[in-house]
Amino acid sequence: MKNSEGQLVFKDECYAIMGGCFAVYKDKGCGFLEPVYHECMEIELAHLGVPAVSKPKLSLEYRGQPLKQGYEPDFVCWSKIILELKAVSALTDEHRAQVLNYLNATGFKLGLLVNFGHYPLLEWERITNTRRSVQPPETVDLKNFRVVSRVSRAKS
Repeated sequence: MKNSEGQLVFKDECYAIMGGCFAVYKDKGCGFLEPVYHECMEIELAHLGVPAVSKPKLSLEYRGQPLKQGYEPDFVCWSKIILELKAVSALTDEHRAQVLNYLNATGFKLGLLVNFGHYPLLEWERITNTRRSVQPPETVDLKNFRVVSRVSRAKS
């Protein structure tokens, strides 16, 4: 997603977060379970000075009633970016839909989906919410969301 000047939304913030992801992947490689990468990212984001909340609970409502079920993304950074981690052989549409639901529930514009399990490259996608107004999660229309980049980077 680009702003009115044609620049990527939250470019600098995304760059900082992804720098942390690349640092973790360079050190750990692939093969660990997701909780290992999550803990590494907690340390790395703090080291980089990225304001991040780990596993925040996002509440949901239906017809004005709070639901017992909610969402719990891996991280919310700068109170505006979802960071969702995976440790799988390849990202799937279900992983993308999970991030889309988080964006829908929060109204945030950007989600980063990062896969530490992909070999030999870190796999990541920048997913944006292109809606003008947020709809309730039960009415997610996937055409309003798009994956704006799919990137794999070589391990250094």
